[in-house]
Amino acid sequence: MASAIVQGMLRARVCSASDITASCPEPELLENLRDATSVNVIASNAEAVSPASVVILCVKPSDVATALGQAGASLDGKLLISIVAGQKICSLKALAPGSRVIRAMPNTAAMVGRAATAYACDATVGASDKSVAAAVFSSIGGVYPVGEDMLDAVTGLSGSGPAYVYLMIEALSDGGVACGLPRKLALDLAVQTVIGAAEMLGATSEHPAVLREMVTSPAGTTMAGLSELEARGVRSAFIEAVRAAARRAGELSGE
Repeated sequence: MASAIVQGMLRARVCSASDITASCPEPELLENLRDATSVNVIASNAEAVSPASVVILCVKPSDVATALGQAGASLDGKLLISIVAGQKICSLKALAPGSRVIRAMPNTAAMVGRAATAYACDATVGASDKSVAAAVFSSIGGVYPVGEDMLDAVTGLSGSGPAYVYLMIEALSDGGVACGLPRKLALDLAVQTVIGAAEMLGATSEHPAVLREMVTSPAGTTMAGLSELEARGVRSAFIEAVRAAARRAGELSGE
């Protein structure tokens, strides 16, 4: 995710490679990022953070305390943007009390510039800080400011959502194969169908139900398929998947 954010910022010209310094305890990862983007790399978190005005924290939840502890007083007065799952603003403020904190939840579509990123701010974050966050995350997709109390639900929907869509595409493809289509053709058709439907929904701004009705002729093929999905509780299953993931996100953040 860190690499996706860096490459997104460079593509969107949010900043230049010389403005970015990356730190990481794994030399191979740093070398790969430097080779791919020409950004500055350094092993020391404190040295990386010291001259920076904005710090983006992209580590595993178990590494947060170590990473911020290594940066120490270098974080004072800085804008700290965290994409760490399950780490609440109050926890981050406790570890970096001198910083202004924005907590964000992007998803893996950042790798192709199509992420959905929601973010929440602590009370000390100003308008200019929010503009920085918007610029960073708009470089990898759509951006949605929310209250922190919504971030667990965001995690359940858009954070985990790509996996639900991949499962749906896999199932659609399997259905095509079951009906006699070659595997590659079935997968290509499923992928393009989902892309087209999503882009049409975004382009028209219609409610999904309106577009669904446009495809559904009385007693036609689509109605037969939709009836089977409803009978098997697919709608309810998606709703419960989001709720279960949101509950788990709350558990991870200590709620």
